Amino acid sequence: MAAQDVLGQTARLASSSALLQVLFRVVTFALNAFTLRYLSRELIGVVNVRLTLLYSTVVFLAREAFRRACLSGSAKRNWTKTINLLWLTVPLGVFWSLILGLVWLHLLEVPDPSVVPHYQAGVVAFGLSAIIELLGEPFWVLAQAHLFVRLKVIAESLSVVSKCIFIVTLVILYPHWGLYIFCLAQLLYVSVLVMCYVIYFVMFLGSPEATKKSFPVARVKALLPSFVEDETFVNWKEARLTWSFFKQSFLKQILTEGERYVMTFLNVLNFGDQGVYDIVNNLGSLVARFIFSPIEESFYVFFAKVLERGKTVKDQKQDDVAVAANVLELLLKLVLLIGLTITVFGYAYSQLALDIYGGSMLSSGTGPDLLRCYSLYVLFLAVNGVTECFTSALMCKEEVDRYNFVMLALSFIFLCISYFLTHWYGSVGFILANCFNMGIRIAHSTHYIHHFFRDSTHRPLRGLLPSPALLLLYVISAVVTAFSEVLFCCDKGWLARLIHISTGALCLAATLVTMFCSETKLIHFVRSQ
Repeated sequence: MAAQDVLGQTARLASSSALLQVLFRVVTFALNAFTLRYLSRELIGVVNVRLTLLYSTVVFLAREAFRRACLSGSAKRNWTKTINLLWLTVPLGVFWSLILGLVWLHLLEVPDPSVVPHYQAGVVAFGLSAIIELLGEPFWVLAQAHLFVRLKVIAESLSVVSKCIFIVTLVILYPHWGLYIFCLAQLLYVSVLVMCYVIYFVMFLGSPEATKKSFPVARVKALLPSFVEDETFVNWKEARLTWSFFKQSFLKQILTEGERYVMTFLNVLNFGDQGVYDIVNNLGSLVARFIFSPIEESFYVFFAKVLERGKTVKDQKQDDVAVAANVLELLLKLVLLIGLTITVFGYAYSQLALDIYGGSMLSSGTGPDLLRCYSLYVLFLAVNGVTECFTSALMCKEEVDRYNFVMLALSFIFLCISYFLTHWYGSVGFILANCFNMGIRIAHSTHYIHHFFRDSTHRPLRGLLPSPALLLLYVISAVVTAFSEVLFCCDKGWLARLIHISTGALCLAATLVTMFCSETKLIHFVRSQ
Protein backbone atom coordinates (compact mmCIF):
# COMPACT_ATOMS: atom_id res chain seq x y z
CA MET A 1 0.00 0.00 0.00
CA ALA A 2 1.42 3.41 -0.99
CA ALA A 3 2.47 5.80 1.77
CA GLN A 4 -0.15 8.38 0.74
CA ASP A 5 -2.91 5.74 0.86
CA VAL A 6 -1.81 4.65 4.32
CA LEU A 7 -1.72 8.30 5.41
CA GLY A 8 -5.28 8.87 4.19
CA GLN A 9 -6.66 5.80 5.96
CA THR A 10 -4.66 6.57 9.10
CA ALA A 11 -5.96 10.14 9.20
CA ARG A 12 -9.54 8.85 8.91
CA LEU A 13 -8.83 6.37 11.71
CA ALA A 14 -7.40 9.13 13.92
CA SER A 15 -10.31 11.51 13.29
CA SER A 16 -12.91 8.79 13.87
CA SER A 17 -11.11 7.72 17.03
CA ALA A 18 -11.04 11.34 18.15
CA LEU A 19 -14.81 11.57 17.74
CA LEU A 20 -15.13 8.34 19.71
CA GLN A 21 -12.97 9.77 22.48
CA VAL A 22 -15.14 12.90 22.53
CA LEU A 23 -18.14 10.69 23.19
CA PHE A 24 -16.31 8.63 25.79
CA ARG A 25 -14.94 11.60 27.71
CA VAL A 26 -18.10 13.70 27.58
CA VAL A 27 -20.24 10.78 28.73
CA THR A 28 -17.78 9.90 31.51
CA PHE A 29 -17.60 13.54 32.51
CA ALA A 30 -21.38 13.85 32.71
CA LEU A 31 -21.62 10.51 34.49
CA ASN A 32 -19.24 11.68 37.23
CA ALA A 33 -21.26 14.87 37.70
CA PHE A 34 -24.44 12.81 37.99
CA THR A 35 -23.13 10.11 40.31
CA LEU A 36 -21.54 12.69 42.63
CA ARG A 37 -25.07 13.65 43.65
CA TYR A 38 -26.08 10.08 44.50
CA LEU A 39 -22.90 8.32 45.68
CA SER A 40 -20.10 9.11 48.10
CA ARG A 41 -16.71 10.47 47.12
CA GLU A 42 -15.15 7.44 48.81
CA LEU A 43 -17.03 4.99 46.56
CA ILE A 44 -16.04 6.95 43.44
CA GLY A 45 -12.42 6.95 44.65
CA VAL A 46 -12.42 3.15 45.13
CA VAL A 47 -13.99 2.52 41.71
CA ASN A 48 -12.18 5.11 39.60
CA VAL A 49 -8.75 4.73 41.20
CA ARG A 50 -8.33 1.42 43.05
CA LEU A 51 -10.44 -1.00 40.95
CA THR A 52 -9.91 0.70 37.60
CA LEU A 53 -6.16 0.54 38.26
CA LEU A 54 -6.44 -3.23 38.74
CA TYR A 55 -8.32 -3.60 35.45
CA SER A 56 -6.03 -1.31 33.44
CA THR A 57 -2.87 -2.93 34.85
CA VAL A 58 -3.99 -6.45 33.94
CA VAL A 59 -5.07 -5.43 30.44
CA PHE A 60 -1.98 -3.34 29.77
CA LEU A 61 0.53 -5.94 30.95
CA ALA A 62 -1.25 -8.74 29.09
CA ARG A 63 -1.72 -7.12 25.69
CA GLU A 64 0.28 -3.92 25.12
CA ALA A 65 3.49 -5.68 24.06
CA PHE A 66 1.56 -8.01 21.73
CA ARG A 67 -0.18 -5.06 20.09
CA ARG A 68 3.09 -3.22 19.49
CA ALA A 69 4.81 -6.26 18.01
CA CYS A 70 1.93 -7.55 15.89
CA LEU A 71 1.07 -4.16 14.39
CA SER A 72 4.64 -3.56 13.25
CA GLY A 73 5.44 -4.01 9.56
CA SER A 74 3.12 -4.89 6.72
CA ALA A 75 -0.35 -6.40 7.08
CA LYS A 76 0.87 -9.15 4.72
CA ARG A 77 2.23 -11.83 7.03
CA ASN A 78 1.51 -15.33 8.27
CA TRP A 79 -1.64 -14.40 10.17
CA THR A 80 -2.09 -17.90 11.56
CA LYS A 81 1.09 -17.53 13.61
CA THR A 82 0.26 -13.95 14.57
CA ILE A 83 -3.20 -14.98 15.79
CA ASN A 84 -1.66 -17.86 17.76
CA LEU A 85 0.67 -15.36 19.43
CA LEU A 86 -2.20 -12.99 20.24
CA TRP A 87 -4.20 -15.74 21.98
CA LEU A 88 -1.38 -15.97 24.52
CA THR A 89 -2.73 -12.72 25.95
CA VAL A 90 -5.60 -14.67 27.56
CA PRO A 91 -3.54 -17.01 29.82
CA LEU A 92 -1.25 -14.08 30.54
CA GLY A 93 -4.30 -12.06 31.59
CA VAL A 94 -5.51 -14.89 33.86
CA PHE A 95 -2.06 -14.98 35.47
CA TRP A 96 -1.95 -11.24 36.12
CA SER A 97 -5.57 -11.18 37.34
CA LEU A 98 -4.85 -13.85 39.93
CA ILE A 99 -1.57 -12.33 41.12
CA LEU A 100 -2.78 -8.73 41.25
CA GLY A 101 -6.18 -9.76 42.61
CA LEU A 102 -4.48 -11.34 45.62
CA VAL A 103 -2.40 -8.19 46.10
CA TRP A 104 -5.52 -5.98 45.92
CA LEU A 105 -7.35 -8.22 48.42
CA HIS A 106 -4.68 -9.03 50.98
CA LEU A 107 -1.79 -6.55 50.76
CA LEU A 108 -3.55 -3.23 50.17
CA GLU A 109 -5.67 -1.24 52.59
CA VAL A 110 -9.28 -2.46 52.44
CA PRO A 111 -11.94 0.31 52.44
CA ASP A 112 -14.17 0.60 55.50
CA PRO A 113 -17.10 -1.81 54.83
CA SER A 114 -19.54 0.66 56.37
CA VAL A 115 -18.52 3.28 53.78
CA VAL A 116 -17.68 1.09 50.74
CA PRO A 117 -19.13 -2.43 51.13
CA HIS A 118 -18.55 -5.41 48.78
CA TYR A 119 -14.94 -4.49 47.98
CA GLN A 120 -13.97 -8.17 47.48
CA ALA A 121 -16.69 -8.61 44.84
CA GLY A 122 -15.37 -5.52 43.07
CA VAL A 123 -11.85 -6.95 42.84
CA VAL A 124 -13.17 -10.21 41.37
CA ALA A 125 -15.46 -8.44 38.87
CA PHE A 126 -12.83 -6.02 37.57
CA GLY A 127 -10.21 -8.79 37.27
CA LEU A 128 -12.70 -10.96 35.37
CA SER A 129 -13.60 -8.07 33.07
CA ALA A 130 -9.96 -7.77 32.03
CA ILE A 131 -9.86 -11.44 31.02
CA ILE A 132 -13.11 -11.11 29.03
CA GLU A 133 -11.74 -8.11 27.14
CA LEU A 134 -8.57 -10.04 26.23
CA LEU A 135 -10.72 -12.65 24.46
CA GLY A 136 -11.29 -10.07 21.73
CA GLU A 137 -7.62 -9.17 21.26
CA PRO A 138 -6.99 -11.18 18.02
CA PHE A 139 -10.08 -9.54 16.48
CA TRP A 140 -8.97 -6.05 17.56
CA VAL A 141 -5.44 -6.40 16.14
CA LEU A 142 -6.75 -7.84 12.86
CA ALA A 143 -9.17 -4.93 12.51
CA GLN A 144 -6.54 -2.34 13.42
CA ALA A 145 -3.95 -3.78 11.03
CA HIS A 146 -6.43 -3.53 8.15
CA LEU A 147 -7.68 -0.09 9.23
CA PHE A 148 -11.32 -1.04 9.90
CA VAL A 149 -12.28 2.43 11.07
CA ARG A 150 -16.03 2.10 11.53
CA LEU A 151 -15.80 -1.17 13.45
CA LYS A 152 -13.74 0.33 16.24
CA VAL A 153 -15.90 3.45 16.46
CA ILE A 154 -19.16 1.47 16.61
CA ALA A 155 -17.87 -1.19 19.03
CA GLU A 156 -16.44 1.22 21.58
CA SER A 157 -19.33 3.66 21.27
CA LEU A 158 -21.92 0.95 21.91
CA SER A 159 -20.00 -0.43 24.88
CA VAL A 160 -19.51 3.00 26.49
CA VAL A 161 -23.13 4.06 25.96
CA SER A 162 -24.42 0.70 27.27
CA LYS A 163 -22.29 1.01 30.39
CA CYS A 164 -23.35 4.59 31.10
CA ILE A 165 -27.08 3.95 30.61
CA PHE A 166 -26.79 0.91 32.86
CA ILE A 167 -25.04 2.87 35.64
CA VAL A 168 -27.45 5.80 35.53
CA THR A 169 -30.47 3.49 35.60
CA LEU A 170 -29.24 1.46 38.59
CA VAL A 171 -28.00 4.54 40.49
CA ILE A 172 -31.51 6.03 40.24
CA LEU A 173 -33.40 2.81 41.02
CA TYR A 174 -31.04 1.00 43.41
CA PRO A 175 -28.48 3.46 44.86
CA HIS A 176 -27.98 1.17 47.88
CA TRP A 177 -26.34 -1.44 45.63
CA GLY A 178 -23.25 0.76 45.64
CA LEU A 179 -20.20 -1.06 44.30
CA TYR A 180 -22.30 -3.83 42.73
CA ILE A 181 -23.56 -1.29 40.17
CA PHE A 182 -20.06 -0.57 38.90
CA CYS A 183 -19.10 -4.26 38.91
CA LEU A 184 -22.03 -5.22 36.69
CA ALA A 185 -21.50 -2.17 34.47
CA GLN A 186 -17.85 -3.06 33.92
CA LEU A 187 -18.73 -6.64 32.94
CA LEU A 188 -21.41 -5.33 30.58
CA TYR A 189 -18.93 -2.92 28.98
CA VAL A 190 -16.30 -5.54 28.09
CA SER A 191 -18.93 -8.09 27.01
CA VAL A 192 -20.53 -5.68 24.53
CA LEU A 193 -17.10 -4.62 23.26
CA VAL A 194 -15.92 -8.18 22.56
CA MET A 195 -19.25 -9.28 21.07
CA CYS A 196 -19.21 -6.39 18.58
CA TYR A 197 -15.87 -7.57 17.17
CA VAL A 198 -16.89 -11.24 17.17
CA ILE A 199 -20.23 -10.60 15.44
CA TYR A 200 -18.59 -8.37 12.83
CA PHE A 201 -15.98 -10.95 11.83
CA VAL A 202 -18.53 -13.78 11.81
CA MET A 203 -20.54 -11.77 9.27
CA PHE A 204 -17.53 -10.40 7.35
CA LEU A 205 -15.40 -13.51 6.82
CA GLY A 206 -16.44 -15.43 3.73
CA SER A 207 -18.53 -12.53 2.44
CA PRO A 208 -18.07 -11.08 -1.09
CA GLU A 209 -16.54 -7.94 0.49
CA ALA A 210 -13.83 -10.03 2.21
CA THR A 211 -13.12 -11.90 -1.02
CA LYS A 212 -12.88 -8.63 -2.93
CA LYS A 213 -10.37 -7.24 -0.43
CA SER A 214 -8.35 -10.51 -0.49
CA PHE A 215 -8.65 -10.63 3.29
CA PRO A 216 -5.94 -12.97 4.68
CA VAL A 217 -8.33 -14.86 6.98
CA ALA A 218 -11.03 -16.85 5.19
CA ARG A 219 -12.97 -18.60 7.96
CA VAL A 220 -13.99 -17.83 11.54
CA LYS A 221 -12.24 -21.02 12.65
CA ALA A 222 -8.95 -19.49 11.48
CA LEU A 223 -9.31 -16.86 14.23
CA LEU A 224 -8.85 -19.58 16.86
CA PRO A 225 -5.44 -21.01 17.91
CA SER A 226 -4.30 -23.69 15.47
CA PHE A 227 -1.23 -25.82 14.81
CA VAL A 228 0.30 -25.98 11.34
CA GLU A 229 2.14 -29.20 10.51
CA ASP A 230 5.93 -28.87 10.23
CA GLU A 231 5.79 -25.22 11.29
CA THR A 232 6.30 -23.40 14.57
CA PHE A 233 3.25 -22.38 16.60
CA VAL A 234 4.20 -18.68 16.52
CA ASN A 235 6.48 -16.38 14.54
CA TRP A 236 9.57 -16.30 16.76
CA LYS A 237 10.69 -12.93 15.42
CA GLU A 238 7.38 -11.44 16.56
CA ALA A 239 7.62 -13.35 19.84
CA ARG A 240 11.09 -11.95 20.62
CA LEU A 241 9.94 -8.43 19.73
CA THR A 242 6.91 -8.95 21.98
CA TRP A 243 9.19 -9.90 24.88
CA SER A 244 11.22 -6.72 24.36
CA PHE A 245 8.07 -4.61 24.30
CA PHE A 246 6.74 -6.47 27.35
CA LYS A 247 9.73 -5.41 29.44
CA GLN A 248 9.17 -1.85 28.23
CA SER A 249 5.39 -1.95 28.75
CA PHE A 250 5.83 -3.00 32.37
CA LEU A 251 7.86 0.14 33.00
CA LYS A 252 5.65 2.32 30.79
CA GLN A 253 2.61 1.30 32.83
CA ILE A 254 4.31 2.47 36.02
CA LEU A 255 5.12 5.80 34.39
CA THR A 256 1.64 6.20 32.85
CA GLU A 257 -0.34 5.30 35.98
CA GLY A 258 2.36 6.22 38.48
CA GLU A 259 0.28 8.55 40.62
CA ARG A 260 -2.43 5.92 41.03
CA TYR A 261 0.15 3.33 42.13
CA VAL A 262 1.51 5.80 44.68
CA MET A 263 -2.03 6.50 45.93
CA THR A 264 -2.87 2.80 46.06
CA PHE A 265 0.28 1.37 47.61
CA LEU A 266 1.55 4.25 49.77
CA ASN A 267 -1.81 5.62 51.03
CA VAL A 268 -0.76 9.26 50.60
CA LEU A 269 -4.41 10.25 49.97
CA ASN A 270 -7.60 8.88 51.50
CA PHE A 271 -10.31 7.41 49.25
CA GLY A 272 -12.36 10.63 49.30
CA ASP A 273 -9.38 12.73 48.15
CA GLN A 274 -8.60 10.11 45.52
CA GLY A 275 -12.15 10.53 44.22
CA VAL A 276 -11.75 14.31 43.93
CA TYR A 277 -8.35 13.88 42.25
CA ASP A 278 -9.86 11.51 39.70
CA ILE A 279 -12.71 13.90 38.91
CA VAL A 280 -10.29 16.79 38.37
CA ASN A 281 -8.03 14.49 36.36
CA ASN A 282 -10.95 13.59 34.07
CA LEU A 283 -11.81 17.26 33.63
CA GLY A 284 -8.19 18.13 32.86
CA SER A 285 -7.87 15.39 30.26
CA LEU A 286 -11.30 15.90 28.69
CA VAL A 287 -10.02 17.90 25.72
CA ALA A 288 -6.45 16.58 25.67
CA ARG A 289 -6.91 12.83 25.55
CA PHE A 290 -9.68 12.62 23.00
CA ILE A 291 -7.27 14.20 20.50
CA PHE A 292 -3.81 13.02 21.51
CA SER A 293 -4.57 9.37 22.22
CA PRO A 294 -6.22 8.63 18.83
CA ILE A 295 -3.40 10.46 17.03
CA GLU A 296 -0.74 8.44 18.84
CA GLU A 297 -2.53 5.12 18.32
CA SER A 298 -3.38 5.68 14.65
CA PHE A 299 -0.13 7.25 13.48
CA TYR A 300 1.89 4.54 15.20
CA VAL A 301 0.28 2.26 12.62
CA PHE A 302 1.15 4.77 9.86
CA PHE A 303 4.83 5.07 10.76
CA ALA A 304 5.15 1.30 11.30
CA LYS A 305 3.72 0.62 7.84
CA VAL A 306 5.56 3.35 5.90
CA LEU A 307 9.04 2.95 7.44
CA GLU A 308 10.92 -0.28 8.18
CA ARG A 309 11.86 -0.99 11.77
CA GLY A 310 15.57 -1.01 12.58
CA LYS A 311 16.80 0.47 9.27
CA THR A 312 18.66 3.77 8.96
CA VAL A 313 17.21 6.67 7.01
CA LYS A 314 19.53 5.92 4.06
CA ASP A 315 18.26 2.33 3.80
CA GLN A 316 14.58 3.37 3.67
CA LYS A 317 12.62 4.26 0.54
CA GLN A 318 13.31 7.99 0.19
CA ASP A 319 9.79 8.87 -0.97
CA ASP A 320 8.38 7.20 2.14
CA VAL A 321 10.96 9.00 4.31
CA ALA A 322 9.84 12.33 2.87
CA VAL A 323 6.18 11.59 3.56
CA ALA A 324 6.91 10.35 7.10
CA ALA A 325 9.10 13.36 7.93
CA ASN A 326 6.49 15.81 6.65
CA VAL A 327 3.70 14.09 8.59
CA LEU A 328 5.81 13.98 11.77
CA GLU A 329 6.64 17.70 11.51
CA LEU A 330 3.01 18.68 11.00
CA LEU A 331 1.76 16.37 13.75
CA LEU A 332 4.25 17.91 16.18
CA LYS A 333 3.09 21.39 15.20
CA LEU A 334 -0.57 20.38 15.55
CA VAL A 335 -0.31 18.84 19.03
CA LEU A 336 2.03 21.61 20.22
CA LEU A 337 -0.47 24.34 19.31
CA ILE A 338 -3.34 22.41 20.91
CA GLY A 339 -1.25 21.90 24.05
CA LEU A 340 -0.21 25.57 24.23
CA THR A 341 -3.82 26.68 23.82
CA ILE A 342 -4.99 24.46 26.67
CA THR A 343 -2.07 25.52 28.91
CA VAL A 344 -2.58 29.25 28.35
CA PHE A 345 -6.36 29.36 28.70
CA GLY A 346 -6.61 26.51 31.22
CA TYR A 347 -4.67 28.49 33.81
CA ALA A 348 -7.16 31.35 33.99
CA TYR A 349 -10.34 29.27 33.71
CA SER A 350 -9.63 26.30 36.01
CA GLN A 351 -11.43 27.68 39.04
CA LEU A 352 -14.47 28.74 37.01
CA ALA A 353 -14.73 25.32 35.32
CA LEU A 354 -14.59 23.48 38.64
CA ASP A 355 -17.09 25.82 40.27
CA ILE A 356 -19.61 25.28 37.46
CA TYR A 357 -19.05 21.53 37.41
CA GLY A 358 -18.91 20.57 41.07
CA GLY A 359 -19.56 23.70 43.11
CA SER A 360 -17.46 24.69 46.10
CA MET A 361 -16.54 21.05 46.79
CA LEU A 362 -14.18 21.17 43.79
CA SER A 363 -13.48 24.89 43.32
CA SER A 364 -12.24 25.38 46.88
CA GLY A 365 -9.07 23.86 48.31
CA THR A 366 -6.46 22.39 45.98
CA GLY A 367 -8.87 21.72 43.09
CA PRO A 368 -8.06 24.85 41.00
CA ASP A 369 -4.29 24.52 41.51
CA LEU A 370 -4.53 20.86 40.53
CA LEU A 371 -6.35 21.70 37.29
CA ARG A 372 -3.93 24.56 36.49
CA CYS A 373 -0.98 22.19 36.83
CA TYR A 374 -2.80 19.66 34.71
CA SER A 375 -3.20 22.29 31.97
CA LEU A 376 0.61 22.52 31.87
CA TYR A 377 0.88 18.72 31.92
CA VAL A 378 -1.32 18.57 28.80
CA LEU A 379 1.44 20.34 26.86
CA PHE A 380 3.93 17.64 27.85
CA LEU A 381 1.40 14.92 27.00
CA ALA A 382 0.85 16.44 23.57
CA VAL A 383 4.48 16.40 22.48
CA ASN A 384 5.37 13.08 24.13
CA GLY A 385 2.52 11.20 22.43
CA VAL A 386 3.71 11.95 18.90
CA THR A 387 7.47 11.69 19.50
CA GLU A 388 7.12 8.41 21.36
CA CYS A 389 4.79 6.84 18.79
CA PHE A 390 7.40 7.56 16.09
CA THR A 391 10.30 6.10 18.08
CA SER A 392 8.27 3.03 19.10
CA ALA A 393 7.45 2.35 15.45
CA LEU A 394 11.10 2.62 14.34
CA MET A 395 13.24 1.17 17.14
CA CYS A 396 14.72 -2.28 16.53
CA LYS A 397 14.79 -4.98 19.21
CA GLU A 398 18.22 -3.92 20.52
CA GLU A 399 17.16 -0.27 20.75
CA VAL A 400 13.97 -1.26 22.55
CA ASP A 401 16.05 -3.27 25.05
CA ARG A 402 18.37 -0.31 25.66
CA TYR A 403 15.40 1.96 26.11
CA ASN A 404 14.07 -0.43 28.74
CA PHE A 405 17.04 0.38 30.95
CA VAL A 406 16.31 4.09 30.57
CA MET A 407 12.68 3.44 31.50
CA LEU A 408 13.74 1.39 34.52
CA ALA A 409 15.83 4.23 35.92
CA LEU A 410 13.11 6.74 35.08
CA SER A 411 10.46 4.62 36.82
CA PHE A 412 12.44 4.55 40.04
CA ILE A 413 13.13 8.30 39.92
CA PHE A 414 9.51 9.06 39.09
CA LEU A 415 8.11 7.04 41.99
CA CYS A 416 10.52 8.69 44.43
CA ILE A 417 9.70 12.18 43.16
CA SER A 418 5.96 11.42 43.28
CA TYR A 419 6.20 10.30 46.89
CA PHE A 420 8.13 13.36 48.10
CA LEU A 421 6.24 15.94 46.03
CA THR A 422 2.93 14.52 47.24
CA HIS A 423 4.05 14.89 50.85
CA TRP A 424 5.07 18.50 50.18
CA TYR A 425 2.31 19.68 47.82
CA GLY A 426 -0.48 17.13 48.19
CA SER A 427 -2.19 15.87 45.03
CA VAL A 428 -0.58 18.69 42.99
CA GLY A 429 2.71 16.85 43.49
CA PHE A 430 1.46 14.03 41.28
CA ILE A 431 1.04 16.39 38.33
CA LEU A 432 4.46 17.98 38.86
CA ALA A 433 6.08 14.53 38.95
CA ASN A 434 4.27 13.58 35.74
CA CYS A 435 5.58 16.73 34.04
CA PHE A 436 9.13 15.72 35.00
CA ASN A 437 8.52 12.18 33.75
CA MET A 438 7.15 13.36 30.40
CA GLY A 439 9.96 15.87 29.99
CA ILE A 440 12.61 13.13 30.24
CA ARG A 441 10.72 10.90 27.80
CA ILE A 442 10.37 13.77 25.32
CA ALA A 443 14.11 14.44 25.56
CA HIS A 444 14.89 10.79 24.75
CA SER A 445 12.44 10.64 21.82
CA THR A 446 13.55 13.93 20.26
CA HIS A 447 17.19 12.81 20.52
CA TYR A 448 16.25 9.59 18.67
CA ILE A 449 14.36 11.51 15.96
CA HIS A 450 17.24 13.96 15.49
CA HIS A 451 19.71 11.06 15.21
CA PHE A 452 17.48 9.18 12.75
CA PHE A 453 17.12 12.11 10.32
CA ARG A 454 20.62 13.58 10.68
CA ASP A 455 21.83 11.99 7.42
CA SER A 456 18.90 13.36 5.44
CA THR A 457 17.67 16.80 4.46
CA HIS A 458 14.51 16.43 6.57
CA ARG A 459 14.20 18.21 9.94
CA PRO A 460 10.78 17.26 11.37
CA LEU A 461 11.60 18.64 14.83
CA ARG A 462 11.05 22.10 13.39
CA GLY A 463 7.41 21.33 14.09
CA LEU A 464 8.14 22.22 17.72
CA LEU A 465 8.81 25.86 16.73
CA PRO A 466 5.58 27.88 16.29
CA SER A 467 5.68 31.25 14.56
CA PRO A 468 6.92 34.25 16.64
CA ALA A 469 3.64 36.13 16.10
CA LEU A 470 1.65 33.23 17.50
CA LEU A 471 3.96 32.89 20.50
CA LEU A 472 3.57 36.60 21.24
CA LEU A 473 -0.20 36.32 21.12
CA TYR A 474 -0.12 33.35 23.52
CA VAL A 475 1.86 35.47 26.01
CA ILE A 476 -0.55 38.40 25.68
CA SER A 477 -3.56 36.07 26.09
CA ALA A 478 -2.06 34.52 29.21
CA VAL A 479 -1.51 37.92 30.84
CA VAL A 480 -4.92 39.34 29.87
CA THR A 481 -6.93 36.28 31.01
CA ALA A 482 -4.96 36.08 34.29
CA PHE A 483 -5.85 39.71 35.10
CA SER A 484 -9.44 39.00 34.05
CA GLU A 485 -9.62 36.10 36.54
CA VAL A 486 -8.38 38.31 39.39
CA LEU A 487 -10.89 41.05 38.57
CA PHE A 488 -14.03 39.07 37.65
CA CYS A 489 -13.82 35.50 38.93
CA CYS A 490 -15.35 33.70 40.66
CA ASP A 491 -17.34 35.09 43.62
CA LYS A 492 -18.54 38.34 42.04
CA GLY A 493 -21.73 37.08 40.43
CA TRP A 494 -22.70 35.76 37.01
CA LEU A 495 -22.28 39.10 35.20
CA ALA A 496 -18.62 39.21 36.23
CA ARG A 497 -18.22 35.58 35.15
CA LEU A 498 -19.68 36.36 31.72
CA ILE A 499 -17.20 39.23 31.33
CA HIS A 500 -14.37 36.84 32.24
CA ILE A 501 -15.63 34.26 29.73
CA SER A 502 -16.01 36.93 27.00
CA THR A 503 -12.45 38.11 27.59
CA GLY A 504 -11.16 34.58 27.10
CA ALA A 505 -13.31 34.09 24.00
CA LEU A 506 -11.88 37.24 22.38
CA CYS A 507 -8.29 36.20 23.16
CA LEU A 508 -8.96 32.70 21.82
CA ALA A 509 -10.49 34.09 18.63
CA ALA A 510 -7.45 36.32 18.06
CA THR A 511 -5.16 33.33 18.65
CA LEU A 512 -7.03 31.16 16.15
CA VAL A 513 -7.03 33.89 13.47
CA THR A 514 -3.28 34.32 13.91
CA MET A 515 -2.85 30.55 13.74
CA PHE A 516 -4.76 30.35 10.44
CA CYS A 517 -2.67 33.15 8.95
CA SER A 518 0.78 32.03 10.14
CA GLU A 519 0.53 28.21 10.01
CA THR A 520 -0.83 27.76 6.47
CA LYS A 521 1.00 24.47 5.83
CA LEU A 522 -0.53 22.92 8.96
CA ILE A 523 -4.03 24.18 8.12
CA HIS A 524 -3.76 22.63 4.64
CA PHE A 525 -2.67 19.31 6.16
CA VAL A 526 -5.58 19.23 8.62
CA ARG A 527 -8.11 20.12 5.92
CA SER A 528 -6.78 17.64 3.36
CA GLN A 529 -6.33 14.70 5.72
